Amino acid sequence: MVQLLRITGFIEGISYLVLFAITMPLKYMYNTPQPNIYVGMIHGVLFTLYVVLVIVVAYQKRWKFMISFWALFASILPFATFVADAKIFRRADEKSLKRS
Repeated sequence: MVQLLRITGFIEGISYLVLFAITMPLKYMYNTPQPNIYVGMIHGVLFTLYVVLVIVVAYQKRWKFMISFWALFASILPFATFVADAKIFRRADEKSLKRS
């Protein structure tokens, strides 16, 4: 489950960057809203999936409140899901691999 969270976090982070670095300027500077509609919808689905997976993994791994909070908070800042992967998810994944 941690592996799925890591992959989702990575893809969600990329969709966030594409949304705000490419499609938002297209929409507001060049009056081309179509890409923003599709990328925004994809990002919304990935965001929701990321939040659900963080909650599921936090419950499974019995994370402390602050770890869960920072993992969820990472979803609203650009680049933060990549930091969460390095600081939280990778460590949780390594611990689960050592138990196997």
